[in-house]
Amino acid sequence: MSPEVRKVLFRSINLLVISFVLLSAWGCSSKPESATENSGAGERREEPRPAPLATPNPAVVDAEQAVIVTDYGEIKIRFYSDVAPLHVANFKKLTREKFYDGLGFHRLIPDNLIQGGDPQTRNGKPEEWGKGLPDQPRVPAEFSVRKFVKGTVGMARLGNDPNSGTSQFFISLTEHPEWDGRYTVFGEVIEGLETVSRIANLPSDPRSQRALNKVTMKRVYLEKATPQ
Repeated sequence: MSPEVRKVLFRSINLLVISFVLLSAWGCSSKPESATENSGAGERREEPRPAPLATPNPAVVDAEQAVIVTDYGEIKIRFYSDVAPLHVANFKKLTREKFYDGLGFHRLIPDNLIQGGDPQTRNGKPEEWGKGLPDQPRVPAEFSVRKFVKGTVGMARLGNDPNSGTSQFFISLTEHPEWDGRYTVFGEVIEGLETVSRIANLPSDPRSQRALNKVTMKRVYLEKATPQ
């Protein structure tokens, strides 16, 4: 092989090697980053994994329903114990203990939703409403294929942690497809949507969404479920 041919081959091989290295580097940098967050202590941890989606079982009908009594009317809630048994059991337990009696709906979004059930609303300052208490037992997420529509009762949570539900819940007055499969649905309003709407449209701070005046749950109790 002549010196000229060897030079051409050597240059071609070098170009191929360089091209391969560049392509490999580009391919690595274009991959999505790992779904982790910095804990602030130098270590990295995975985001909480969502629970598997449950499918409604039409054969499961809860024997009880909840009634929330307010100055603006009553709200009756049918439970979805078929897809969220832990959340239903937690709500019933708190109701039987009269935990909700005297608490308030502290978050109001006109024609959108109301949220309540925070123990801070019993005697706490308004700026503390919605923050909850650190020692409250938590309920793990129970995501399902049930959608957020008008009348849906969902479990509030702390930030992005799906397993941080305690006692706070919200009632939707409109569809929220962005929450489907991301927040636990554990019931629906079967009577009193007009009461929910009335409360949602009471005066509130448009920035914090906090009610300007406490909307009290005067009494919350369980009764025999109305036949579907």
